[in-house]
Amino acid sequence: MPIPGIVKSMSYFLCPRYDERTEIFSHCGTRQAAEAMGVPFLGEVPLRVAIRDGGDNGKPVTAIQPDSPLAAIYREVAGAVAQQISIAGQEGVVIN
Repeated sequence: MPIPGIVKSMSYFLCPRYDERTEIFSHCGTRQAAEAMGVPFLGEVPLRVAIRDGGDNGKPVTAIQPDSPLAAIYREVAGAVAQQISIAGQEGVVIN
């Protein structure tokens, strides 16, 4: 299957106390890379302790806090990935 797109992990820091977004790393480089590769930019996931803790403990934020803004970010990215896979299938790309 062709690459469905690019997701930027640790895109920004999301402060758990104030829910403020802080750009720690340069921004737009991943979008530019996706554009240069000719693949869609599918979204960005913030740097947040709850995400790391959930991954480390096998309890993802989408399962523990399904109605949270963090879970919504993952659903949005998953939807974008699913959309690209659907498009690939419609174009006759064989997905094994």
